[in-house]
Amino acid sequence: MFAPLQNDSFLRACLRQPTPHTPMWLMRQAGRYLPEYRATRMKAGNSFMGLATNVGYATEVTLQPLDRYALDAAILFSDILTVPDAMGLGLSFGAGEGPKFAKPVQDEAAVNALAVPDMDKLRYVFDAVTSIRKALHGRVPLIGFSGSPWTLACYMVEGGSSDDYRKVKTMLYSRPDLMHRILTVNADAVAVYLNTQIDAGAQAVMIFDSWGGVLADGAFQEFSLAYTKRVLAQLKREKDGQRIPAIVFTKGGGPWLQEIADAGSDVVGLDWTVNLAQARAQVGGQVALQGNLDPNVLFAPPAAIQAEAIKVLDAFGRPQRADGGWDGHIFNLGHGISQHTPPEHVTALVEAVHRHSRTLREPA
Repeated sequence: MFAPLQNDSFLRACLRQPTPHTPMWLMRQAGRYLPEYRATRMKAGNSFMGLATNVGYATEVTLQPLDRYALDAAILFSDILTVPDAMGLGLSFGAGEGPKFAKPVQDEAAVNALAVPDMDKLRYVFDAVTSIRKALHGRVPLIGFSGSPWTLACYMVEGGSSDDYRKVKTMLYSRPDLMHRILTVNADAVAVYLNTQIDAGAQAVMIFDSWGGVLADGAFQEFSLAYTKRVLAQLKREKDGQRIPAIVFTKGGGPWLQEIADAGSDVVGLDWTVNLAQARAQVGGQVALQGNLDPNVLFAPPAAIQAEAIKVLDAFGRPQRADGGWDGHIFNLGHGISQHTPPEHVTALVEAVHRHSRTLREPA
């Protein structure tokens, strides 16, 4: 059904296997910093959901960064909030605003009404996965994704984005039973959602725990990590004889690196606050690492961007260990690329990563 994979360096790095260079992709690589993305969005009525729910447009914008840059993976163009939208919470994106839910989950009745949604309501996502995979013609692998159970819960309870997480944390501390109920439903829904993406053609899946880092120690383990583990335990890890790597990215998760690495994923994503050399020394023999350039480096001149990219690669070091085994590194940003990033600066980054990482594979 799908063409053979021509560049499998991303999947190999996820599984800590040798690669000719350090593979890279960028969180939010398909997005507003690209003029071609903005043009396609205008065709969709300048609507984010108009793009995401149209299979043709979603395919088009997913491939745009790959046509411009020598990236080693594509990531499905969608949103982390499609699952709660399918639960009937009424997702919308106002002009210049973040996501909003018409029916936030803020009382016992709303919590008790939650259920794992019918995946047919998300058919547009799975159709896009299959369409993108076909359109790639085996060029690079396709990553599917979802928000983590905790991150989804934050948006569901707050009704949108939040600066202080007051509503969701009030529920967490005053009615932990309700929070656990939300998280259980979310975890089971995310697992089915990612498995259906895998069935549709995703070759790796990523869980974005974007707001795990806002939790206190102890609360993180109980309300975020435990439910990420619940997702990972239910994931399909093989399809058609091929391993399907799972990536977990917790923004602000540095203090819990070992616990996140123990959760059962193949790859742990790191934000820019984490020392990559120390992270490799701690868990590099257990999981591959993804990251972790500060996205704001991309506003510097190209020579500075290249120098910072080399620092990240050198911090990880030669992927081949002294014993002959390999530790996996996927180069990425420590969070999503800014919409104000000059596109030509990304060219400088990609070239520097591929060029310098090849030298780290030459005989010492």
